[in-house]
Amino acid sequence: MERITITGVPEHFNLPWRRLVASQPFLDQELELVWVDEPRGSGAMNQAVREESTDLAVILTESFVKDRIAGNTGRMIGYHVVSPLAWGIHVSAKAPLRPLSQLKNVPFLVSRMGSGSHLMAYLLAKREGWRMEELEFEVVGDLSGARREFKSSLTKLFLWERYTTQPLVSAGECRRIGEIPTPWPCFAIVASEQARMNHPKVLRQLTETLYAENHRLMVEVDASISDIQQLYGINREDVKDWFAQTKWAEGPQVAADSLVDTMRTLSELGLINQTVPVEMLVDQRFVTLT
Repeated sequence: MERITITGVPEHFNLPWRRLVASQPFLDQELELVWVDEPRGSGAMNQAVREESTDLAVILTESFVKDRIAGNTGRMIGYHVVSPLAWGIHVSAKAPLRPLSQLKNVPFLVSRMGSGSHLMAYLLAKREGWRMEELEFEVVGDLSGARREFKSSLTKLFLWERYTTQPLVSAGECRRIGEIPTPWPCFAIVASEQARMNHPKVLRQLTETLYAENHRLMVEVDASISDIQQLYGINREDVKDWFAQTKWAEGPQVAADSLVDTMRTLSELGLINQTVPVEMLVDQRFVTLT
């Protein structure tokens, strides 16, 4: 039996994937779907795609675009979530109370260089008028690494999806001092070169099945909220708030303008040294550019 490995963060956005993998819809084709949690985030998933250790990965759009331009041979075969991502700006609960405007010289905790938490630090710096070249970073690996840092009273900034960290805020481990959204659809489905070469029919079937599952998730609101609350340990009212502002992809359409805007912003931040035609970022056998 062949396997298709799908890698993503262990967060509530990926409930449709978890449901899809649990249902194993392709066993009659001798094909097993395998889900792999990657708590270290998009930087680690880009590396997995590069190394062909995963077939698919659900990666933050900006992180993949940057890595694709830097040589990643994977390509987008669709979006998973088309709404922006709301990033919370966090510090240790033990850190002195200071407004964000006074924190321009403190280091950022990031899961790894090239990750979403790293790239969004630049977007925050741009918004706040801080000098890009003065930013400092400390790699902590994942959310668990950040939690270890939160035990200190030193002021360090940590950007992570706000509803994922809500239980930590509620428990008094950290304090949220602001938010910053991504200005583009947040999660892309990226397929490795080998997967696209060897399994094009399966990948089309898989994304079509995912879009149907995404639709079901958004229609069956109460059941979806209950599943997310139970599986991810998030307060029901917080899940409702998050659910109201989140939209999953229901088809293969990818807006070319959104990818152009992503590249333009990364270029303005000095994170890429060139932009490329949108067609280089996607595999048009699987997506429809609009």
